[in-house]
Amino acid sequence: MTTPSPTARWRKSSYSNGDGGQCIEVDDAHPGHVRDSKDPSGPVLQFTPAVWASFVSAAVAGEFGAG
Repeated sequence: MTTPSPTARWRKSSYSNGDGGQCIEVDDAHPGHVRDSKDPSGPVLQFTPAVWASFVSAAVAGEFGAG
């Protein structure tokens, strides 16, 4: 984990509306960087771009269930 980069471009999923604040943000400037949307100054998880792409592909394919 690390602190947010000053060059970060954080984005929340369009699917996060109405979720009660239970979502993450991803950094478009640094693929694989993820943070808790409720704590923007908090720690950042860092995944390699390959690991992040694998996770996103699995999530899109529904491999983690419906929540």
